[in-house]
Amino acid sequence: MSIQDASERWGTELKHPGVGFFAAFASRVAGVDGPRDATREALKVLIPVVDWKGYLPHVPHGLLGTWAVWVLRPRLSEGSFLRLLATQLHAFAHEVRDAKGSLGRIGAGSGNWANIGAAIRTHRPSLAWGECQGIETPTTEDFARVMTMAAPDMANVGHKAVTAWAMGQLFEMLDAPRATGRRMLGLCAWLAATEPTDFFWRKRADARLEECSLRIPAGPAKDMETHGQALREVCDLGLVDLLDRTCARLKQEPASGDLLSILARAAAEKQLDARRDLEGKTAWNWVFLATLAEGLAPSGDPGTYAQAAALVNLFPTDEVEDRIRPRAPGAPATDLSQALQDAILDAEAPEAMFLARKLRETTGESAVLDALAEAASRNDSAFNHSHQILSVASASALLPHLTEAAGTVMLESLAKCLANSQGSSDLGRMADRALSGRSAGSGSA
Repeated sequence: MSIQDASERWGTELKHPGVGFFAAFASRVAGVDGPRDATREALKVLIPVVDWKGYLPHVPHGLLGTWAVWVLRPRLSEGSFLRLLATQLHAFAHEVRDAKGSLGRIGAGSGNWANIGAAIRTHRPSLAWGECQGIETPTTEDFARVMTMAAPDMANVGHKAVTAWAMGQLFEMLDAPRATGRRMLGLCAWLAATEPTDFFWRKRADARLEECSLRIPAGPAKDMETHGQALREVCDLGLVDLLDRTCARLKQEPASGDLLSILARAAAEKQLDARRDLEGKTAWNWVFLATLAEGLAPSGDPGTYAQAAALVNLFPTDEVEDRIRPRAPGAPATDLSQALQDAILDAEAPEAMFLARKLRETTGESAVLDALAEAASRNDSAFNHSHQILSVASASALLPHLTEAAGTVMLESLAKCLANSQGSSDLGRMADRALSGRSAGSGSA
């Protein structure tokens, strides 16, 4: 099949997904640039037709899940990457669609950033989208601009800023496509301009930080003695006391790495205490913390750390004696990576925690992330709203900023989370069958 024929077949399935979806995907991804081009085309077709307004204040995770797949690509075998990309794009293609095609009907504006900023501030999402369609060549800095404007708004636990950060990264990983990039950027600006808004945490943090011009200096974490005390504050205090203590701590100007490590240790504790039905929701902490570490922290804005502390604090903490503990498997493992994957897929959370720590001690943190990514790739992406791959991709971004202690407990908590949230892999097997029959010589764009 020619490249043009494969592209047309793929485009047809994106518009009207049916039983031929995975076969069309398999034909389109053949060749070196096939996965990139298939993803570009999918985003270009799907972003304008999804009923984003109908989901508000929530955001469907098809697009964020696609970002996670590409972040995890270096950690996955080629087969696992293609399976995960196929099932994630399948989930994205099946998001509820806007029968009126609202975004696709908006004409292109001038691409003026003053207009985009005004549209976001005054909650005119259609104007924000249209102005972005007038930008000739979008850049990663454009996505960062939207992220910064959206950062104080924690509607739907911070999805607005997170989406802008993740889309900026995905834009780069897809080699900065102009037409698709305009739609990606337009969606980020549209989302930032929508209502409802939620500045509750930010206003209270700003009131405690008023007349304070400090900026949190970047720097590696030093595992300060105060980490333990700060951890308990984030996990255990009520919101008012938490913001009092956190803002006082921010004024001491610790390094950003220390602040992130405190928050990561607290998020890990919340993850370990999460019930099965809250595993996915609690895993959102990792996505927001990764956005803070790599997107928002460089600005040194202390208010974003206070928001992150309030977010982590939102989730329940269990009694220490009731918390899940690592447990050695019944038989010694000769291949720790495979044993970790097996424990996760067999829903053996205590054993998965033990093996994650052991693998980190013997081989390193990167090996643990590789094993977690492979295990996460076995679940269909639509299950649990892609939280499995979102959390592992976020941990991969967050880990370089953390102390060893914080990194270890994060990886253990993720192993527990993945083991406790196993779901269907039927779509993955369908994708594998289609991909196993594809012709390697089909060409690429």
